[in-house]
Amino acid sequence: MATASGPNGGIIINGKTIAVVAAISLGYLLLSWLLVGYKADQLVLVGLFNLAFYASSISRKFITGFSIFIVYWIIYDYMKAFPNYNYATVHIADLYNLEKHTFGINISGKLLTPNEYWRYNGNTALDLICGIFYLCWVPVPMAFAVYLFFKKRRQFLLFLFTFVLVNFIGFIIYYTFPAAPPWYVQYHGFNFVAHTPGNTAGLAKFDHYFNINLFKGIYAKGSNVFAAMPSLHSSYPIIVLYYGVKNKLGAANIFFATVMLGIWFAAVYLSHHYVLDVLAGITCAIIGIIFFNLLVAKSVVFNRFIDRFEKAIS
Repeated sequence: MATASGPNGGIIINGKTIAVVAAISLGYLLLSWLLVGYKADQLVLVGLFNLAFYASSISRKFITGFSIFIVYWIIYDYMKAFPNYNYATVHIADLYNLEKHTFGINISGKLLTPNEYWRYNGNTALDLICGIFYLCWVPVPMAFAVYLFFKKRRQFLLFLFTFVLVNFIGFIIYYTFPAAPPWYVQYHGFNFVAHTPGNTAGLAKFDHYFNINLFKGIYAKGSNVFAAMPSLHSSYPIIVLYYGVKNKLGAANIFFATVMLGIWFAAVYLSHHYVLDVLAGITCAIIGIIFFNLLVAKSVVFNRFIDRFEKAIS
């Protein structure tokens, strides 16, 4: 965002700043309407951004830094307008068979994928535990980002940029290797069906137990069903744990590690991802972290950009 900074950091509110924020807000609403159609979520996002930007100096600094994540969220939402199955063949049977032959579980002479095994051998306790872990996949990284904002502004920026970079790596793979999730095979077999809506899969049991539509509402807004590999659900907790360890957060890292392992297991147990998807997500996170660290270590231009960004939110 091009805005003026005061001599001690922060963003000055003046006519130019107001015009820029208004233009960005209206431009986002117009582009969203053209690409994905009107949704109430868009007005909520614009309203929250403007409220935070003008409410106070500290909220303005936070939402400016957090705009890194907002840009990611907008790009993810716009993927609905460009389904990845229009650009490459969707992998369904080959991925299923590779999973079965690599990680298959033999039960009474019948080879099952881990997803199929847990679908037949799950229980209510695991349904609820896995549902709770799956609820953590965005709130935990975002809560961690809030903590870093108030404690270590530069680490806050580095964390968010790493988060977005890993997502972009995942997005590239989504478009070069569209992949159906395990539940798709359960409901549709190996036939490709375009415009297939999102499905809660094993999370339906969590909703049913509490008589709510929490996960149903979340997956109804998904950008693309055929984006199971890599599992970015599995990538996020690695980034959190990495920055937790880097910032020596002690006992908090035990929590982060527990959430990480829980999400990995839940992804498979709930039939949202194959083990292969989880491993791909882990690989994406590791590659993203390594590449970002190299960028910070080698790029003078990028470090100057980070310095200016940090000044704007300090």
